[in-house]
Amino acid sequence: MSGPIRLEFVLSGDHVDRLPPTASEVAIVGRSNVGKSSLVNAISNRRKLAHVSNTPGRTRLLNLFSVVEGPAGNRSDGRLPATVMDLPGYGYAAASKQLRAGWQRMIEGYLLEREGLAMVVVLVDGEVGPTKLDVQMLDWLRSHGIPHTVVATKHDKVRSSKRERRKRDLAAGCDLEVGDVVWVSAVKGTGIDRLRGLIRTWLS
Repeated sequence: MSGPIRLEFVLSGDHVDRLPPTASEVAIVGRSNVGKSSLVNAISNRRKLAHVSNTPGRTRLLNLFSVVEGPAGNRSDGRLPATVMDLPGYGYAAASKQLRAGWQRMIEGYLLEREGLAMVVVLVDGEVGPTKLDVQMLDWLRSHGIPHTVVATKHDKVRSSKRERRKRDLAAGCDLEVGDVVWVSAVKGTGIDRLRGLIRTWLS
């Protein structure tokens, strides 16, 4: 199936234990202002499904969306749906140290305990490359054996003359091969169809 992935908001929670069960789930994580909410909207082709703010750090809870299409979607026979999780952004400096620590515990608890988690999509800002926090997140996921894929956002903001160099540098900074990184632009739609196909595969 091609085209947008039909998503419906389910709920926001502050702990993995408060989430409903899932058949399979893809989680989206990244630092604040990397474009998580914009990407969720682009995947579903709905402008206001996930709230987009100019202020980093507005996503502060575990925001769950249900896939309502095809074999991965809601079941009329009572079987569980597949889901997509929008996790709070990390590295929001304007928040208090205590609040940031709480977000970290919430995110790590979710990633370690969520049954049905099929893939973690780690968003890295393609314009600036991987930050220290991005590298720490990747190292943490690898140390715990959690499946993950790096998606570089803001492809449109990288000058065409510098894209090949940036792709090499970003992949190297994430300790990956160039072909392992999926590049996207929520604004221009670059790479969105490819990412939709990957998400459908991960959820199937």
